[in-house]
Amino acid sequence: MAYNFLTGREYLKKKKFKEKKKLISVALGFPDLAFAVGGIPVFPIRMESFEVNKYLLMLNSATSVLGWSLTSKFLDFARQFDVLKIVDKILEDVITSIHSKYNEMYELGVNNGVPSELCYGINALYGMHLSKGKNLDANLNFAMRCGEWNKFYESLKTTVPNQITIEVPPKNPENENMALEQMVNSVKRAISDLEGITGNFVTDNSLEKQFRIGNQVKRFYKTILYEISSSNFYPCNPASFAEILALLTITFQDYNSNAQRYLNNMSQLVKEMRERIKKGIGMDVSHMPRVLFAPMYQGWEPEVHEIIYKLGGRIIYADWDLLGLLEEIPLSKNSDHIEDYSRFLLNASTKGIGCNKENMTNSYLAAAKKMNIDGLIFNQVYGCPSISKTYDILKDKMKTELNIPSIVINFKKIGENIEQVKKSVEPFMERLKNKY
Repeated sequence: MAYNFLTGREYLKKKKFKEKKKLISVALGFPDLAFAVGGIPVFPIRMESFEVNKYLLMLNSATSVLGWSLTSKFLDFARQFDVLKIVDKILEDVITSIHSKYNEMYELGVNNGVPSELCYGINALYGMHLSKGKNLDANLNFAMRCGEWNKFYESLKTTVPNQITIEVPPKNPENENMALEQMVNSVKRAISDLEGITGNFVTDNSLEKQFRIGNQVKRFYKTILYEISSSNFYPCNPASFAEILALLTITFQDYNSNAQRYLNNMSQLVKEMRERIKKGIGMDVSHMPRVLFAPMYQGWEPEVHEIIYKLGGRIIYADWDLLGLLEEIPLSKNSDHIEDYSRFLLNASTKGIGCNKENMTNSYLAAAKKMNIDGLIFNQVYGCPSISKTYDILKDKMKTELNIPSIVINFKKIGENIEQVKKSVEPFMERLKNKY
């Protein structure tokens, strides 16, 4: 999965120039329609060149020659004797490489006139499109109720002329039917636009195939979040486990541009985690408090999970579940797939992105309770006037309803606030460990 992310540039060049596929820019975890129409969804940072860890290159070569099963058995044998801390080293290098590139994209956005008061995530997305937007055939935008997000997509018209926007209307009990009708019409218009760009047609079969793959991916993702992360024994140390969750957060946005391959990777990941736990290969974490860190999708300091690990805790990243994007799309023989997808989008919009403070707070509370969280670190992102303002009410409800303590840390750019983060989390972790 890491290799596929880091070598996406070559894969995407092949798809675009040799196979004449259309590259569709996506973000936030909405690649389904691009897949269903025969396009290639791409989170645009993957068109950049990354430094690839040497062990990752070796493992990929070994897999090509031996097959994944034999390579996996070899790794299990090597890990028992601690010959090489392959997993830890690879994940550390992968996350470092990705976030070094994120900072480059952020600086590119800021240095080219993007308002610096916007959040890190939007600035980085600006940079990604400024850098490689000319290689994109279209941009698929899901217009949530975030003014800055919508302004960002409006500004992309000069870089990526083909802008396809799916409007996500507000939904409440009084207007549910009307909102669903508007949502269906918006999805249908987007499908028509995608068909015009790719020259392909979206069918019930292509939608159902993609939704089934997506549903399976989500099941594996939730298995990792709710079964593996809540266990008392991890298949690796908690910092490496957090890096796996970070990698999933990033790659889920476009499934590494290959849905079936991504599903296979997820299946293998869950299988290997379970096998390692069953064999007792990993780390006892029963004494370590579980800390939910959110939100992270707008940008966060990746050093934080290493800090928490050294302080005796374990971090869980679960943004896509908190925001409702891991909910499955119901499929049945006589169902209307476009209507089902529209309902999924509406439901997601009431839980996280663009929703009100109360709904977002309830989403956090539900996830914290289900995951048996011991503490919450709220990532207050500079330049986000909507989500960042939910902390006060969230902190109170976490304490009064679940007796879960929380703290807030501030984030503007990767690497510039690490010492302040340490000062904030050290006493917090001491309180959690004493309680634990």
